[in-house]
Order: sequence, then structure tokens, then C-alpha cells
Amino acid sequence: MTAPTAEPFVHPALFYRGEEEYVAGTVPFVREGLEAGEPVAVAVPGPQLDVLRAALGDAAADVRLVDMTQAGRNPARIIPRVLRVFADSHPKKRVRIIGEPIWPDRTGLEYPACAQHEALINYAFEGRDATILCPYDAEGLSEQALTDAYATHPVVISGGRQRSSPSYAPEHVVERYNQPLTTPAGAEGRAFGADELPMARYFVVEQAKRFGLSGVRLEDLALVAAELTTNSVVHGGGAGTVHMWAEGGQVVCEVRDQGRLKDPLAGRRPSPPAQPGGRGLLLVNYLTDLVRVHTGPDGTVIRCYVDR
Repeated sequence: MTAPTAEPFVHPALFYRGEEEYVAGTVPFVREGLEAGEPVAVAVPGPQLDVLRAALGDAAADVRLVDMTQAGRNPARIIPRVLRVFADSHPKKRVRIIGEPIWPDRTGLEYPACAQHEALINYAFEGRDATILCPYDAEGLSEQALTDAYATHPVVISGGRQRSSPSYAPEHVVERYNQPLTTPAGAEGRAFGADELPMARYFVVEQAKRFGLSGVRLEDLALVAAELTTNSVVHGGGAGTVHMWAEGGQVVCEVRDQGRLKDPLAGRRPSPPAQPGGRGLLLVNYLTDLVRVHTGPDGTVIRCYVDR
């Protein structure tokens, strides 16, 4: 995988320090889009959304406003469920989007998925008439997050000045955060093949209940387990193992098999309505609060986190 060309897609990172710089870097971007007749969406954390709503005044009514802490809780669903759904609803127009998927309260567990998301935007929108501006809190985020922003964005705006990134290499970020995932020693596990699929799903549900999951969230995880275990049988060598454990306030379901994910955008492309199948990983991303993936010559691990 090589870095995509930038045009006609434009993907700048905005480094801001404080509310004044945030407003100065985002509000003109929105107003310019509206004046040009471009559909505009803003997907940022709730507090920042309030700031922009107030700064835009009446113009906010013409902007699609999205709380990223909810819509982007799982970074793997931001491309299909936030960015692409907006762009695809305006197929004949250039769209303008502000997307802030990384904020200081993101955990170290979430960050690798966030960095990969920012890298994969460049491939998901290659050739599209779109501009996606990604704000970065230069005071609140780690040095690593800012360094990665240079690698995932071809253009960086800082202090009111715009320049080409000297280290743009999104493919390196995708690979760097393709980190091995070690199953905890105390996790309960089951091996499965085609004949054991019902047993594997029953195991997931019973373990999830034991860890306090119930209601719709339990139903979501049951569906996720069904998709992942079926994928292992169909695409992952005919068998796999599933492990379950509790971690903080989350229930974790992990499926391992001998397959290899060759498409880094698997599960991040909206499926055409007429297409039969092909929605398994997309559904997994929609229904969970975090998905971590490691794939390589020895197989694939998909680890899903669901809030209790």
C-alpha cells in the first residue's frame, strides 16, 4: 500500500492552542464552504461542538452537527457512519467536513485505532471531491499524537500558517499500529469449527451475562460473535478460537483465526444496498465501542470492546 495522491481530496490537520485558535481555524472554513454552496458537516467532541455552534450563530442551522464522542466512540465506524454517509448523500457536490476523532480524553487503548483511522481516511476518500479538516489540540494531546498527525495528513496548519507535511506516510501509520494482541492469561476460551459455531456463540453470550452485560448490549455482542466466528470459518481457515474477559467497564470478545485481512479498509466501506453479504466487519464496527485488529502471516485477531 502506497500513500495516495492528494487531489481532488484535501486532508489538512489543524493544530490549535486554546479556544481562540480553534474558532479562528474552523469557523472561516465552515463559512467559506457555505458561501461556495458546499454541504458542510462538523463532527467534533461535544464541548467543541458547543463552541462552534455559538460562534456560527444562525449559520449553524445550515451545518450538519455531530457529537464525535458518540458517533465516533469506536474510531473504526467514523469513516462509514460519519464521513462517507455525509459525502455519499451529496454525490454531485464537493463536501466540506470538520472531523476531530482524537481528543485528550481518548485512552491509550483507543489511540492506535484512532491513528489508523486518520491514516485510512486518505484511502477511503482518494479521488473524492471533499475536504476534511482535522483539528488537533496541540496543548492537550501527546507529542506522539502530533507526530502521527504529520504522517497522516499531507498538509498541516499551525499558527495560522499552512505547509506541506515533511513526513506524510499514512501507510507507515497503518502498519505501525498493527500491533500484536496478547490474550490475558485468565481469559476463558473456546475453539470452534463449522460444527461448533452455535456452541461458540452460546459461550460468548453466557460469559457476557456473567460479566454483567444485558439487554440490547448483550444482543449486540451476540450478533458480533456470530459475524466474527462465521467469518473465521468461511475466510479464516475453517476454524478459530474465541476468548472472553472483563476489562474495566467493558466486556471483551476476541476471535483468532488463521486468515489474513489484506484490505485495510475492510469494515470501513459502506456496502451498496443491493450487494448481498459483505457487511460482517462493518456490522461489528457499528455495534461495538472499540475494535482492535492485528493481522499478519500467522493469522488475524479481532478484539471487540462493549461498554457494560
